[in-house]
Amino acid sequence: MVVLNKIYTKTGDDGTTALGTGERRLKFDLRVEAYGTVDETNATIGMVRRHTKEDLANLDAMLMRIQNDLFDLGADLATPEGDEKPEYEPLRIVESQVERVESDIDTLNKSLDPLRSFVLPGGSAAAAPLHLSRTIARRAERLIVHLAETPGEHVNPCCIRYMNRVSDFFFVAARYVNDGGKGDILWVPGENR
Repeated sequence: MVVLNKIYTKTGDDGTTALGTGERRLKFDLRVEAYGTVDETNATIGMVRRHTKEDLANLDAMLMRIQNDLFDLGADLATPEGDEKPEYEPLRIVESQVERVESDIDTLNKSLDPLRSFVLPGGSAAAAPLHLSRTIARRAERLIVHLAETPGEHVNPCCIRYMNRVSDFFFVAARYVNDGGKGDILWVPGENR
């Protein structure tokens, strides 16, 4: 259980932060950037959920599960595997979490017509922030992949798969809340030449 009695600790005043292992890293360290961008993704879901609580309860429940999973993912990234055995079992993203997001995508996608063009970000009050969530999730995914490819760093492969699926989920969810895709704004190549 997490207990936070005091929010400011002053330990980061030197420009570092602690990983779950206790190791201190600079706040612009790639690992910190990765889990910070996961947190940024999570924050945008809070904006989306302001528009899904009443009429879109099924989607709101999916988004709430994703928010919780993103905290799990942040904890996974903040506690890298090392040579030493940790005092506690670190929290890791698992394949069943990836599969659940895939199932949610399939559930939402059933009611959508196939796309005939790319979709411009926007639409309904819930769709616009879902598109923002999608783009930030893609940035988090790129950072996680970069971290995984960095010598000396280890990343749970499920973290990459999870972020990939979540960004796909946000795209499908944006179409879903845009009147089942009927309210999508489609890209017209070269329209303004």
